[in-house]
Amino acid sequence: MSVAPAPAPTAATERVSGTGPRPRTRRRGRWGTQIFLTAVALGFLAPLLLAVYASLRPYDETAEEGYFSWPKTLSFDYYQQAFTDSEMTKYFVNTLIIAVPGVLVVLFLASFVAFAVSRLRMRGGIVLVMIFTAGNLLPQQVIITPLYTVFNKIELPYWMSDSYLMYDSYWAVLAVQIGFQLGFCVFVLANFMRTLPQEIIEAAVVDGAGVWTQYWRITLPLCRPALAALGTLQFTWMYNDFLWALVFINTGDKLPITSALNNLSGQFFTDYNLLAAGSVIVAAPTIIVFLLLQRHFIAGLTLGSAKG
Repeated sequence: MSVAPAPAPTAATERVSGTGPRPRTRRRGRWGTQIFLTAVALGFLAPLLLAVYASLRPYDETAEEGYFSWPKTLSFDYYQQAFTDSEMTKYFVNTLIIAVPGVLVVLFLASFVAFAVSRLRMRGGIVLVMIFTAGNLLPQQVIITPLYTVFNKIELPYWMSDSYLMYDSYWAVLAVQIGFQLGFCVFVLANFMRTLPQEIIEAAVVDGAGVWTQYWRITLPLCRPALAALGTLQFTWMYNDFLWALVFINTGDKLPITSALNNLSGQFFTDYNLLAAGSVIVAAPTIIVFLLLQRHFIAGLTLGSAKG
């Protein structure tokens, strides 16, 4: 008894079953996406690349032939001059005094509040998160005058502020940075902690774990990618801040690194190539922090994008 051979698959059946070749439209779509993302990335990198290119050329050459000309001389002399003339070491230390404690305090307080709201099922937790989120909608400039008045009336001991006031001290800038960044971090961490399996906390409670153990030894390790992503963003925002230090710090030696660039501008003449070199030096720490935490940063951004 002979068996009739199965009919050969046609292009239509292969397309329906998914065993046929990939459609050309999908390949074109991927190529279009890659080209678009590359163009956007180059658009964002163009100012930084132009600053690096200008910082390697003498000012006389760019003044004569323009910034978009082929270079005749490339050197790192401007970087050495920018680092020494602006006393960047001192300003780097001032920035770290503000940024590093600020990031740590914000992440600790935000993670603790987010844990209480999302994992302990406290009453009014959603309303509390909404209040923290609404605080980010307030323009920072509208409270400059009230904060200036309040900080001039808060007295501090000499070991905390040589001006005996909160004004003209790192504490003023630190308090403002923590206050404004806390709401965003609470919002992000609370939403992330809600995606963690509740069975983990329930098992810890059965084993006798207290609230602090549930928070410090169970929940925080699971939030490491989210904390790394937030830490990178917070350090970048606090490091690049210029407004609050300019308003609440009067002594020039206490200003952060963003203020050091003013030392490179002359009264009657500004060497923009030297200023570009200083800008690249100032931007380098944030780039290094991102490269060191890139894996955790990307993982924190992509968490929750897929399930299963």
